[in-house]
Amino acid sequence: QVQLVESGGGLVQAGGSLRLSCAASGRTFSGYNMGWFRQAPGKEREFVALIYWDGGNTIYADSVKGRFTMSRDNTKNTVALQMNNLKPEDTAVYYCASERIPTQEATAWTYWGQGTQVTVSS
Repeated sequence: QVQLVESGGGLVQAGGSLRLSCAASGRTFSGYNMGWFRQAPGKEREFVALIYWDGGNTIYADSVKGRFTMSRDNTKNTVALQMNNLKPEDTAVYYCASERIPTQEATAWTYWGQGTQVTVSS
């Protein structure tokens, strides 16, 4: 089994920054790709970013490209999502996920955290 625990969400004004973290436990972390997804009320869960198992490639949704940066530390079994220049439309519950196959399709990811709320006020 895999356990993923997110932290770092909160309330911030538009233009501000937040840093989300996700801690993984339960199996070898370094062999898995990691992703961030988000879900706003009444909307489907959507892809935000993913990072390959070795940190060699990172992919971002167009809506966050240039504002968000994803990183991982395989020595600490953690990933992070630095979010800058936040906008009200970034408001959502953010989820960390883990999967062997790198894909932007949320339904293909097996392991999920419980989510952390990010609220951006205008």
